[in-house]
Amino acid sequence: MSTTAIVLIVVLAVIVLGVLAFFAVDQAKRRRLRSRFGPEYDRVLETSKDRRTAERELADRERRHRQLDLRPISPADREQYTQQWAQVQERFVDDPERAVHEADQLVMVLMQARGYPAGSFDQRAAHLSVEHGGTIGQYREAHELLTRHEQGDGTSTEDLRAALLHYRTLVRDLLKAGSTRQPEPAGDTTTDATTRRSERV
Repeated sequence: MSTTAIVLIVVLAVIVLGVLAFFAVDQAKRRRLRSRFGPEYDRVLETSKDRRTAERELADRERRHRQLDLRPISPADREQYTQQWAQVQERFVDDPERAVHEADQLVMVLMQARGYPAGSFDQRAAHLSVEHGGTIGQYREAHELLTRHEQGDGTSTEDLRAALLHYRTLVRDLLKAGSTRQPEPAGDTTTDATTRRSERV
């Protein structure tokens, strides 16, 4: 075999290995984004012109999220917010509309307590999706139901109840993610305050 042929084979092998490495890295990135963002990955993919655009958007969210100065929620503050949520749930019986509005406000208060910046709903959802990819869809559904209700779009009390349950999912997630509380010792059967107060709706 001539030297030229050997060089050509080596060059082709390097090119093939490079292509395979590129696809391997690309697949690893895709798996990581899917794992981190959960259903949000599919939602962004559906609303983007192609996969690369969607993944670039999610990667940008991660970059912006790393620049945030997020703070944990102290046990005392966590207990206070848990009590506020219990009051929201109790208010739903007599005033569903007010309760859902208060639930929406409590989510924003919790976000600010953790250090998330204020902004439009889309901006808040984008920030939350990095840490709460599994529950951000609940926040979107709650916001949509509340918006439809405010616009007089035929929402019922059951729709407001569904919105409140969606907000509850995110409130629990925010309190859990932002807690400084250490795990309970093995064998401790004490029920967490969040669970005790949040089972009512």
